[in-house]
Amino acid sequence: MDRLYHEINTQEFILNDPVQFPHRYSKKRDKEIAAFLVATIAWGRRDLIVKSAEKMFSLMGPSLYTFIIEEKYRKIKIDDGRGRSIHRTFFEGDLLYFCKGFRACYAEYDSLETIFSAPRDIWEGIELIRETMALGNGGKSKMPVYSRHIANPAANSACKRLNLALRWLVRREGPVDLGLWKSISPSSLFIPLDLHVGNVARRFGLLERKSNDRKAVISLTEKLREFCPEDPVKYDLALFGYGINS
Repeated sequence: MDRLYHEINTQEFILNDPVQFPHRYSKKRDKEIAAFLVATIAWGRRDLIVKSAEKMFSLMGPSLYTFIIEEKYRKIKIDDGRGRSIHRTFFEGDLLYFCKGFRACYAEYDSLETIFSAPRDIWEGIELIRETMALGNGGKSKMPVYSRHIANPAANSACKRLNLALRWLVRREGPVDLGLWKSISPSSLFIPLDLHVGNVARRFGLLERKSNDRKAVISLTEKLREFCPEDPVKYDLALFGYGINS
């Protein structure tokens, strides 16, 4: 596992991976917005994810935070409620949802990091950002509007894409991960579990549960903590690397 980790955790890996996008920005808020947006569309082939991310960020200009706070997203005109596809089932309408949701987050919190620093654990942080973004999209009704692209941990979801963004933002050891958020310990993170990582973990005898759900995430992360208690999610790179190279 350690050998696989060091083989993947290189500057070269960044060039073909969606993690390249938060690396492109210099300001904290731009970086964290980029991390959550690109992680949200991180399913399928990596080259296609990168292509879709280029399309998405080209709509938003040089500063993602400015685009959101100044409501420049209103220039994206949608006639049918969802607009053009950005990546598979993620449409322009979904991007507008995230922009409105992030604006609500920044109206209440100084940084997205603050949302995850306040709760007792990562799962509560995910629930908090999900609720804040839902309320930000409720309009005058003040009724929360939820997105299918923001997983619900209360429904036993693995929350793979959210945990991926958190790995990028929290883990200290580069060069792949950014280590941008200092108030959250890498030891508190959970593995971003998808089909490939789950299958490799089972092949290695690290995971018995057949479903790729929240319980499996907790089980696998606890197993990885036996190898590295202070940074168990480092092995996401090892499991993912084995999956794409085998």
